[in-house]
Formats: sequence, structure tokens, C-alpha cells
Amino acid sequence: MSEVESINKKEGNLMQAEQADYSANPVKARKKAMDYLARREYGRLELQQKLIAAGFESTAAHDAVDKLSLEGLQDDRRFTESFVQSRVGQGKGPVRIRQELGERGVKTSLIDEALDARDEDWFELARAARRKKFGAELPSDFETKARQMRFLKYRGFDTAHIQAAVSSRGDD
Repeated sequence: MSEVESINKKEGNLMQAEQADYSANPVKARKKAMDYLARREYGRLELQQKLIAAGFESTAAHDAVDKLSLEGLQDDRRFTESFVQSRVGQGKGPVRIRQELGERGVKTSLIDEALDARDEDWFELARAARRKKFGAELPSDFETKARQMRFLKYRGFDTAHIQAAVSSRGDD
């Protein structure tokens, strides 16, 4: 083996050792997690997955998020409330919000609690979303009504909300 090959091999081994030290280091994982949390709230599972995707070992990511949770810097309840607020502001319905939070690993009890605490008028939100997309005029034919109903379903409103939003009667 030539001297250059030997040096390259040693440098490669050092880089691998440094990478292993980095990926297993919960202190560095914590710092990275805090960088993420400085930008926005994250759910526990979502933050762990983000750290693993950034190259940290599962145990280091888990330990870092556990410590942040104990210190109150990461909180699933706070994340859930923030997420619900954001999605309601986007005109999303409770079905979609519930599904998206479930995909992020949030417990059903926290989701229910956050949605109940909002005391949102989902009927009015569905009407507002329909008006914003299609205008004030209610659908006059079946094809238009079906298209608007599909839109509202995609947005995450349930059947009662959708019916109220596309019907000519103003009641719920």
C-alpha cells in the first residue's frame, strides 16, 4: 500500500469515528433539536424522526427529546394547540386536522382536548372556506355542488358541515 493510500485510509477511519461520535452524542442531538424548536413547535415523535433523519442514532435522538420534554422545551400539548390554530387559520376542518396530528404521532386524547378547547364553529368555517374558493353564490346544479362538496371533504369537514355549507338554508 502506498503512503497516499495509507493516509487516505487513516483519514477515512477518523472521519467514520467522528461521525459515529457525532451521531451517538445526545448533547449534540439536543443542540440540533433546540435549533429545530427555535423555528417552530414539534411533536415528540416528529422531532425524534427529524433528528434521526439528520444522522443521529435513535437512542441519542430519544434521549435528547426526553430531556427537552422534561425541561418543558418540547411539549406535545403546546405543539397540538399551535398546530390546530394554524390549520384552522388555513380553513381546514376537524377531520383533516385530526388525521394530520395522528400522522405526527400525537395521542388521540391530546387531539380531542385541543379541538374541544377551540370551541370552533366548524359549520361557519366550512361555509367560509366554500365562499372563499367558489364565491358567495350557492351551487345551482349537481355537478357544481358535487365539486364543492369534494373540496370541503378534502379540507377535512364532516358530512354535516359540508351539507350546511352547500345548502340553501342558513341553519346547521
